[in-house]
Amino acid sequence: MKKLITSVMALTLGASAAMAGGPVVVEEEMEVVAEKPASSAGLLPLLLIPIILCVALCGGSDDDSEAG
Repeated sequence: MKKLITSVMALTLGASAAMAGGPVVVEEEMEVVAEKPASSAGLLPLLLIPIILCVALCGGSDDDSEAG
């Protein structure tokens, strides 16, 4: 009988110790993401347009100037 009481008390104390301390509160961390400036997306087409125009208008000539 003494062993039974001892084991029941051990289980009771073990269960109450497991519940001690209250609820666990987990806070989610916010991740900060740096935004790109809006002007960076518009810069590339502005640089490509003059390059494409120069290639189209200043392209190689079909004249044979060395044949003379």
